[in-house]
Amino acid sequence: MNLSKTEVLILFNEWLLGWNEHDLERVMDLFHEDIVFENWTGAKVIGKKALKKAWTLWFINHRNFIFTEEGIFFDTDEQKMIFMWKLEWPSRLSGYKGKNEIRRGVDVLYFKDGKLIQKLTYSKTTIHIEGMPIALEN
Repeated sequence: MNLSKTEVLILFNEWLLGWNEHDLERVMDLFHEDIVFENWTGAKVIGKKALKKAWTLWFINHRNFIFTEEGIFFDTDEQKMIFMWKLEWPSRLSGYKGKNEIRRGVDVLYFKDGKLIQKLTYSKTTIHIEGMPIALEN
């Protein structure tokens, strides 16, 4: 089942709302059982159950975050999407704890049977706090 651009945008907006309401169940609804997720550190998780387990602690420990869509491109033939995002949250970095941290990145999303089957996340290597760029350490 291929999604139309309208269908994918409706699903995506619901998914983004789930993220911004910190509702892990809602976020997980869009994932295929065989999801493959790679985050910006290169860590990889395979399978919906494993991803939910991996993200449960992240959702508990990272409240007060918000994702803002900065751009979307969807290829209906290939069922692939590029999602450019901005993440804002209270920093946990030493010397900046609690200050607003801004991180920008891109997700490459692949759909199969109307669900997300692959999510590849890429992030800039700098964040911004109080307008100043700060390099992330490896």
